[in-house]
Amino acid sequence: MARIESFFYAVCRIGVGISFLVLIVTVLTQVLGRTFGSSPIWTEELTRFSMLYMVAFGAGLSLRSGDLVNVDVVCENLPGKWPWRLRLVSAALTALLCAYLIPPAWKYVSIGAMQTSPAMTLRMDFVHFTVFGLLVTLLLFAVFRVIGMVFAGRDGKADVREDLV
Repeated sequence: MARIESFFYAVCRIGVGISFLVLIVTVLTQVLGRTFGSSPIWTEELTRFSMLYMVAFGAGLSLRSGDLVNVDVVCENLPGKWPWRLRLVSAALTALLCAYLIPPAWKYVSIGAMQTSPAMTLRMDFVHFTVFGLLVTLLLFAVFRVIGMVFAGRDGKADVREDLV
């Protein structure tokens, strides 16, 4: 199980990195274009698309690192096993919500196949896929947390490997 989790962790990190690289190059192209004349019209669209992919890949990583919204001030000060239970319930509910939303998200992706973006004429299902991807990454990392807590004896807290120290 740890190998599968490590694989998805690496894929998401690489996805965030590539998306951020595309964002940097696109914004640089836009700035240079505005400085020396006019910027290409496609740069604004590509900037938005790369941000969407960055969020889609990064959502699961944020869940794993504890960077999503969390009310741990109250939860972590509860007695006994209550903080662990609440982390487990939170991860399980996140997984259930994502699993529930995946079929409508796929329908949203399929609707995008009939549309194209105005400037780049890119099929919008490639862009709409980010919503589906976000839900899948959140689902995966929530399931990894639940499995780790129930079967591997983990505490369900943020992964310290995410800290850049």
